[in-house]
Amino acid sequence: MARAHSHFVCQSCGAVYPKWAGRCEACGGWNSLVEEAVSQSAPKGLGAGKAKKLAFAGLEGGGAAAPRRLTGIAEFDRVCGGGLVPGTALLVGGDPGIGKSTLLLQIVAALASGKNGRPLACLYVSGEESLDQVRLRAARLAVAGSPVMLATATSVRDIAASLDGKDAPQIVVIDSIQTLYVDSIEAAPGTVSQVRASAQELIRLAKERGFTLFLVGHVTKEGMIAGPRVLEHMVDTVLYFEGDRGHQFRILRAVKNRFGPTDEIGVFEMTDRGLAEVANPSALFLAERQSPVSGTAVFAGMEGTRPVLVEIEALVAPSLLGTPRRAVVGWDGNRLAMILAVLEARCGVAIGARDVYLNVAGGLRIAEPAADLAVAAALLSALSQEPVPDKTVVFGEIGLSGEVRPVGQAEARLREAAKLGFANAFTPPRKGGDAGLRLAEIRHLRQLAARFLDRTAAAAALGPAGRRQAR
Repeated sequence: MARAHSHFVCQSCGAVYPKWAGRCEACGGWNSLVEEAVSQSAPKGLGAGKAKKLAFAGLEGGGAAAPRRLTGIAEFDRVCGGGLVPGTALLVGGDPGIGKSTLLLQIVAALASGKNGRPLACLYVSGEESLDQVRLRAARLAVAGSPVMLATATSVRDIAASLDGKDAPQIVVIDSIQTLYVDSIEAAPGTVSQVRASAQELIRLAKERGFTLFLVGHVTKEGMIAGPRVLEHMVDTVLYFEGDRGHQFRILRAVKNRFGPTDEIGVFEMTDRGLAEVANPSALFLAERQSPVSGTAVFAGMEGTRPVLVEIEALVAPSLLGTPRRAVVGWDGNRLAMILAVLEARCGVAIGARDVYLNVAGGLRIAEPAADLAVAAALLSALSQEPVPDKTVVFGEIGLSGEVRPVGQAEARLREAAKLGFANAFTPPRKGGDAGLRLAEIRHLRQLAARFLDRTAAAAALGPAGRRQAR
C-alpha cells in the first residue's frame, strides 16, 4: 500500500531535500524550500507490464512539412524564425507589467482575424484575470471585434478536457503557467511539481492535436523564469520580453528556438494603443543622439541576424570614496572591469582610481564581445573630454594583451552604418569591402588611446608606464 510522506523542494532549481533548510545547497537560494506531499509506492520492474515495439522512421519523412502560421506582426514572426510552427510550445517570460499579456492578446487577435492569411481558431485562457478585465484590455487595444474565445480557468484537467477533441483550437494562450494546478498533486499552484506537471500535460496535448501553445511565465528577481529549469527544456521556444520602464522600447529576445535562430530580437514601442512594431530600431535608438558629445560612442552590433546601432555612454569622474564606484547598465560589469584593467596595464591610462559609469542608451542589453572597442572609445572620450569623431561607428573585441581582434559579420555592420549616414568607422584589422565608409583599423588599444589623449591630457591621465610609452 502506498505510504504518504512529504519532502522539501527548492522553488528555484527543483532540488529535493528530506527536511527543511534555510538555504538551498544546490543553487544557493534562501528561503526557497517548500514542503510538498508525495506518494511513495513500491518500485515496479520493467517486466511488470507489457511493452510494445517502437515504429522507427527515416529522416526524410513521408510528407511535406506543415506551413508556418504568420501572425502579420513582422517583428514577432522574425523572432520565431519566420512564423509559428504547428504543434509547438512557446514560453514567454518577462517582468511584471512589461507587456506580455498585451503582446499575446494582439497576436491572437491578428491570427483570429486573418490579418495575414485565413482566420485561425484562437483560445485565450487566463488564470490571473477575469473575463471583464481581458475584455477591457482588448477594448483599449482596439481588438475587441476579433473572434478570440476567452476562458478563465486554473485546473489543468478542465483545460485539457476542453482542448482534447477534434474541434481543438489552432492557437492556445495560457496566462500564466504558474497559476495552473493538477489536482492529483498535493502542492500549491506555482510550485515546482505543479508547474512541471501542468506544462507536461499541456505540451503533450499540443503535440497530439497540432495546436500552437503559448505559455506565459513569471520571472524571479534575478530575471529568470520562475519554476523548475526543466520547463525551459520542455518547450520548443523560449522568448524573453525585456525593457526599461523608463523607456518606451520593448525587446522580444529568443534565447531558445528549435525552429529558428537564437538571439534574434524584435523591437516594439509601447503606446497607448498597445505595442507597435519598430521596423528600423537603429534609427529609433539614435533618434535623440546629440553629436558631438564627449563620453559617447556608437556601437555597430548584431542581434541575431539583424545589425543594430546603439549609443554607449560613459562618465569618468574623480572618486570621493576609498573604493571607486563601477555602475553599469545594459552591459556586463565584469567585462567593463577587464577593459579598465587593459587600459591601465597595457596603455598606461590611469583610470582605476576614478568612478566609472557606463550606460547603453535605449534600454537595450548588449552581450557580444564586439562592444569592447566601443566601450573603450567612450571611456577614453569621457576621460579626455574629446568627442569621438562625428558620424563614426566603433566595433571590435579586445584581448587581455590589448590587441583588437576581428569580429563576425563586419560587412553587415558597416552596411547598416552607411545606410544611416555614418561616414567613418573604427574597426579591427579585416579583409573585405568598406561599404563606402572611411575605415581606421585599430590593431592595438594604444592606437585608440593615442587618438584621444594628447600630450597635455596624457600628463594628467597617463601613469608612469604610459609616460614612458609616450616618450
